[in-house]
Amino acid sequence: MRYEIKIIPRTFHFKQPAGTSRGVYMTRLSWLLELTSPDMSGHKGIGECAPLPDLSCDYGPDYEETLRKMCDKFMNEGQIDYKEMRDYPSMLFGLETALKHFECGSINFYDTPFSRGEAGIPINGLVWMGTFEEMMQRIDEKIKQGFRCIKLKIGAINFDKELDMVKHIRERFSHNELEIRLDANGGFKFDDALYKLELLSQYSIHSIEQPIRQHQWGNMAQLCRESPMPIALDEELIGVNDPDMKEYMLNVIKPAYIILKPSLHGGINGVKEWIDIATDKGIKTWITSALESNIGLNSIAQLTAQEYGPDISIPQGLGTGMLFTDNIDMPLEIRDNKLWRKLAEDRE
Repeated sequence: MRYEIKIIPRTFHFKQPAGTSRGVYMTRLSWLLELTSPDMSGHKGIGECAPLPDLSCDYGPDYEETLRKMCDKFMNEGQIDYKEMRDYPSMLFGLETALKHFECGSINFYDTPFSRGEAGIPINGLVWMGTFEEMMQRIDEKIKQGFRCIKLKIGAINFDKELDMVKHIRERFSHNELEIRLDANGGFKFDDALYKLELLSQYSIHSIEQPIRQHQWGNMAQLCRESPMPIALDEELIGVNDPDMKEYMLNVIKPAYIILKPSLHGGINGVKEWIDIATDKGIKTWITSALESNIGLNSIAQLTAQEYGPDISIPQGLGTGMLFTDNIDMPLEIRDNKLWRKLAEDRE
């Protein structure tokens, strides 16, 4: 099969500033891959390469040039070189999904209850960083929308205020009524991280993501051993692309959970690899998006439904489809606390 790939840069604009402990996003640059073949006229596949400038291991000033080289190699060989692309996860994910779309002739990559519109994927409601008042307003909105699991980005405002916010939520909703997840994005210092975790644990927190910055395996392992609440790894997985190194890192740190983003953690192939290794070690996983457009979000949702089956018990992080003012229209919608495939608006 001969292939042709068109690379299309696309800038998306956030409806409201997306704040993390690393800064605030106002726009999001992605590269869309349009895959066609002279052997199959009219057939097309679309994928999204969406690196995060301050996080992705494959992002750099020459990103588009490198992406072009990877696409050229794919076109010359007619297949994905997973070994060579292992260290370019956002590019790999875009190419993998464009190829799946092309081969399936559909944005439904797998035959699942989700892709047939018969089942939704449970998701958490994401609450971005902001002032105390802004975050409390956003929490109220998520609860009114029907979410029973919310994820709070913390680590940017005064910790005492964040603690008050969590306390206020718990005073209104018990842990049976509302699950609280926290994401520190590496915002705590190791010296006082355990103290902060102990204070937060009073309020029946499900888990906290990446309390300290990555690449401190010894310190993170100690926190995982001593923390009164479960710790999930996220940024820690970035750049750990070799299977043996994945296994070694999980053996050292021993987290309760790992959180998988295909654009950051190895594309479809890499995420499946992480799930297999973690499952063998009794470490639970869930999948989230990484601020992709609806092109990437649909691909991640398809993968999630395939990997975890129709009875997903852990809410996934797929509630980002309404982030942009100029998102790409796709047949996805959030109803109550689930992401659904809208059959009536199928536009394949």
